Amino acid sequence: MSDAAKKPIKLGKKDFESDQDVRWCPGCGDYAILATVQRALAQIGVKRESTVFVSGIGCSSRFPYYMNTYGFHSIHGRAPAIASGLKIARPELDVWVITGDGDGLSIGGNHLLHALRRNMDLKILLFNNQIYGLTKGQYSPTSAIGTRAASTPVGSVDYPVAPATIALGAGATFVARVADTDAKTMLGILERAYQHKGSVFIEILQNCPVFNDGIWDTVKDDPTGHQMHLAEGKPLRFGENGKHGIKLDAEMRPHVVEVGDGPGLTPESELLVHKEQGSTAYAFLLASLMQPDFPVPVGVLHRDPKPSYEQMAIQQVADAKAKQGEGDLEKLLYSGMVWEVGADGVKH
Repeated sequence: MSDAAKKPIKLGKKDFESDQDVRWCPGCGDYAILATVQRALAQIGVKRESTVFVSGIGCSSRFPYYMNTYGFHSIHGRAPAIASGLKIARPELDVWVITGDGDGLSIGGNHLLHALRRNMDLKILLFNNQIYGLTKGQYSPTSAIGTRAASTPVGSVDYPVAPATIALGAGATFVARVADTDAKTMLGILERAYQHKGSVFIEILQNCPVFNDGIWDTVKDDPTGHQMHLAEGKPLRFGENGKHGIKLDAEMRPHVVEVGDGPGLTPESELLVHKEQGSTAYAFLLASLMQPDFPVPVGVLHRDPKPSYEQMAIQQVADAKAKQGEGDLEKLLYSGMVWEVGADGVKH
């Protein structure tokens, strides 16, 4: 065999594009996410035959059709459960889960929580547009108070959930946030998420141009004032030239301060410093910072490397086989109180 034949084929973005027509509404943020994921997989160098995308129900859940990989378009809210079973049965596969704020945090909240707490090696991408898009614009678990939608014509009175706080509370070991059109940041996060062995949760701030247009515009259009990029070991600063920062008061509450050395200004040394492997309390604080009172943190909020569920499960089976042998199913079935019932109805 020639050296050229042995050399692995380098895939590009187009190699991850399926032959299906992409059918989202014009201007939907899903287009940008799809393109960035395809580009990321090509850059990482994954094998299409070892890659699976699992989705539930919703606009975001059409994703597997548009990927030239394996995929499941499953049932409402159950994508994490189906993906978990697949990963346990075929641990060598790279399994991605695509969900939305309705699919993942409403009917699917329970399944999402347990996949994260088990530290399943799943890469979960949650598209958060703060609305139900596929079913024509009902308010969702992440919709802001006062959201006027088909199901709340005079405004929602529900307190919204912050997806990243749910993930942290469930025990996810890699939590990040990024905007749909921020391809550069998303590429970096996806590459790092792929390398992480454990439960990954990435909240993607996604625009729905039909039912909730512009909900993230202040974050995306004015990144200097309403978006705070996180960098390991760096103080939490944002705004033009890092003019502002985040500081804790005596009661451990965050405040926006103006940074500097003059009167009324806060020295940089008093600001919070970002640590991906810091305490979960710090990560919760980050995940809770939301507009309009605070800038929205973007990047990797928390990372906690530890053995994944399937790693421990496979090792447990290996240890049991080493100690007790391969086992005999027939012997096991007949090891307790068993009997056979004959044609005459008599037990033997």
